[in-house]
Amino acid sequence: MPRSNASTRTALIVINAVFLMWGLMTVLNDILIPHLKGLFTLNYFEVMLVQFTFFGAYFIMSVPCSALLARIGYRATIITGLLVTAVGAVLFLPAAAVSSYPLFLFAFFIMASGITALQVAANPYVSLLGEPRLASSRLNLAQMFNSVGTVLGPYIIGPLILSGATLGAAALAALPEAEQVAYRMSQARLVQGPYLVLTVVLVLLALAIWLFRLPPLATSEDASAASEHRFIDALRHPRVALGVVAIFVYVGAEVSIGSFLINFIARPDIGNISEAAAAHYVALYWGGAVVGRAVGWLLMKVLDPRTLLGVFALIAGLMVIGTMASHGNVAVWAVVSIGLFNSIMFPTIFTLGIDNMGPLTGRASGLMIMGIVGGAVLPIAQGALADQIGIQHAFVIPLLCYVYILYYGFKGSRLA
Repeated sequence: MPRSNASTRTALIVINAVFLMWGLMTVLNDILIPHLKGLFTLNYFEVMLVQFTFFGAYFIMSVPCSALLARIGYRATIITGLLVTAVGAVLFLPAAAVSSYPLFLFAFFIMASGITALQVAANPYVSLLGEPRLASSRLNLAQMFNSVGTVLGPYIIGPLILSGATLGAAALAALPEAEQVAYRMSQARLVQGPYLVLTVVLVLLALAIWLFRLPPLATSEDASAASEHRFIDALRHPRVALGVVAIFVYVGAEVSIGSFLINFIARPDIGNISEAAAAHYVALYWGGAVVGRAVGWLLMKVLDPRTLLGVFALIAGLMVIGTMASHGNVAVWAVVSIGLFNSIMFPTIFTLGIDNMGPLTGRASGLMIMGIVGGAVLPIAQGALADQIGIQHAFVIPLLCYVYILYYGFKGSRLA
């Protein structure tokens, strides 16, 4: 039988482990994108279907997951999310065994569906578990652990997946057909070991959460009250509607940059290094978010989160301009440094959007998570643009995203 309610501190420790795991699972997309691009000889638009499928699941599954949350509660929804994510992870084994890109995409969709349930339940749970004034600070701390996962992924798992000798499209086409098949099979199987381990860890974490009860939330929202309201009721609040757009463009910008990072830094005129070496810069990009969220957790105890959000968006935009206008190490460190200023954006936008929503908190949370579909749409757009005008100039899309976030920080988030 599960134990009695855990303390608030213990609950936060366990939930932080959940944040870490879904951060690790998500960042592996950035590792797999160059791997799958070479494996299946895809162009940028085609390989960005990985992010389209993964983050498209947020749009499709946010409403069902919100309904699930209202029906079974935070703890059960988090456990369900972990188990569905584990199912998605284990599907990478048959996808690799038959070297099928569509099956890889299906595995991404299932895995992201589970992470959607985690996002819908865990983000508001952390926000509401404690003093309301410190909600942004608390969620920044939890998101810091999410960022720890995004750092561990490229360092620990990235080299395992990218360890094989990558052949270009021309070199692969020059091989006899039998050798092409053997090459694709060997490259695809590099993902099997890491994803099998991740499956086991996800199941163990779900078991750990089942073994004790998370403390109930001290909130006016209950199932009967929440059922009387619709998503449109939450959208009538400008702060929520504009916040959904802010989440859309933030996640789109963050994912687009992370998705192109390895291919961009590996270019001869930028970093002039191998893709495996460039994967370490993905860890630094996400590592900046760890530092930024730790700093943000402290700063938001004394500073207005809205102002801090606007300032960080302004600096991130300037770093994108530096990425587009320079070459060599300047371009490398400009693009990597964006991660530092991305850090506080998601948790701050999220908590500002659901602040004081009472019985509408669950609906507002679901809408905010739905906005994560920006991670599906904008990388595809940037991929298509990169195929037309080049990968460097295509960073104009994240630049426009940061302009909007600047507006939300200084103006949009202050509307009722």
